[in-house]
Amino acid sequence: MVEGSASAAMAPPRPLGPHGGEDDSGRRRRVTSGRVSSVLVGAVVVAVLAGPWLERRFGLSAFEAWRTLLVAIVVQGVPFLLLGTVVSAAIGAFIPARAFSKILPRNPVLAVPVAGAAGVVLPGCECASVPVAGSLMRRGVAPAAALTFLLAAPAVNPVVLVSTAIAFPGKPEMVAARLGASLVTSVVMGWLWIRWGREEWLRLPTGHAQHAPGAGRLEAFRRGLQHDFLQAGGFLVVGAMAAATFNVLVPPSVLEAFSGSPWLGVLVAAALAVLLSVCSEADAFVASSFTGFSPTARLTFMVVGPMVDMKLIALQSGAFGRAFAARFCAGTFVVAILCCVLVGGVLL
Repeated sequence: MVEGSASAAMAPPRPLGPHGGEDDSGRRRRVTSGRVSSVLVGAVVVAVLAGPWLERRFGLSAFEAWRTLLVAIVVQGVPFLLLGTVVSAAIGAFIPARAFSKILPRNPVLAVPVAGAAGVVLPGCECASVPVAGSLMRRGVAPAAALTFLLAAPAVNPVVLVSTAIAFPGKPEMVAARLGASLVTSVVMGWLWIRWGREEWLRLPTGHAQHAPGAGRLEAFRRGLQHDFLQAGGFLVVGAMAAATFNVLVPPSVLEAFSGSPWLGVLVAAALAVLLSVCSEADAFVASSFTGFSPTARLTFMVVGPMVDMKLIALQSGAFGRAFAARFCAGTFVVAILCCVLVGGVLL
């Protein structure tokens, strides 16, 4: 393997207790993560139930908009998050590690584009891709290939491409540009990780609780689903809160001031994609409403969003560590913009 992914390709085994279960430190981390996620999910429930009373009692009109946006983002993301955690748990419980070595090329440089093309088969959003990528790493897939899949899956699956075609009727070049720019970005990031990625940046996801000998695959699936969903759900709520806060605090007039400039429009559209955190299945309809922005700027909104948004940053931080998320998301943001400018200049 190429240096950078060679050491990161193999995750260190999770410390086990005397009976094959996880050790005390692993158990404490899992319990703490579950409690934090439960508190965050509980905060959303309280906001939903107590919101109308708070609005009447204190006249918090802005809180109503914030609460509505928060719930909309969470409700939009939860089904796909559940899909991702189901796939993740199924991979860990039912698919042997040797299956992936047969599918992906041994050379990580070749495995990266194969993983990018494999993103077509998962009809989900970015919420689903993070737990699946983590499960792939746990099964021995090189991080570069798993991360390429993480970026490609939300952006090139058939549901997203069809929604883009519907949002931009009579403009097949927009669909082709989104497919091309998204695939190029994901593959380039995979190759960049092979070249410059470091093991200490990536906290390789340790598997969910190990099971005593004799535990069935269905029990392993159940516990894996519970662990992944609770952990990822809490970070989804964090990202949704940040996105809702931005939507409420920033007036539309601020955005209109930048839409007239082609270069500023691209940068503003990329920033909006990160902050608004629209699900990849719906972002094309939001992009089509940005009539003041150039086609390349709207393309940038659709490519950056599924790869770098507030809830995805939070999910990556929870799954792979904050050091990784800061570097990987920043790199993806820059590469995605450059790819959109190049592809947009050719096709749009």
